[in-house]
Amino acid sequence: QAQLVESGGGLVQAGDSLRLSCAASGRTFRNYAMGWFRQAPGKEREFVAAISGTGGTTYYGDSVRGRFTISRDNAKNTVYLQMNSLKPEDTAVYYCAARRYYSGSYSEKAYDYWGQGTQVTVSS
Repeated sequence: QAQLVESGGGLVQAGDSLRLSCAASGRTFRNYAMGWFRQAPGKEREFVAAISGTGGTTYYGDSVRGRFTISRDNAKNTVYLQMNSLKPEDTAVYYCAARRYYSGSYSEKAYDYWGQGTQVTVSS
């Protein structure tokens, strides 16, 4: 069973950058595809990005493609989300998720484990 802990959230201004980290427990991290989702107040959870177990394939939501980059370091059991050119509409709680399969997915139902979330607030 994987345990996920996100970090790196905070309050930034529009145009700034922020990097989120998600540390996972367990010895078989490379066997899990990882994803990032976000949920703003009053809205449904939204897919942000995902990465395959080897890191060779990445997936992005339309609203973040070109601005956000997902990566992973399997030696450190950690996945990252580099967020550039942040906008106020990026404000949300960001969740890390793990999927017991080598390829990522756009659907939150495909993920088996979730972190507690980290707040990202972008002021205008």
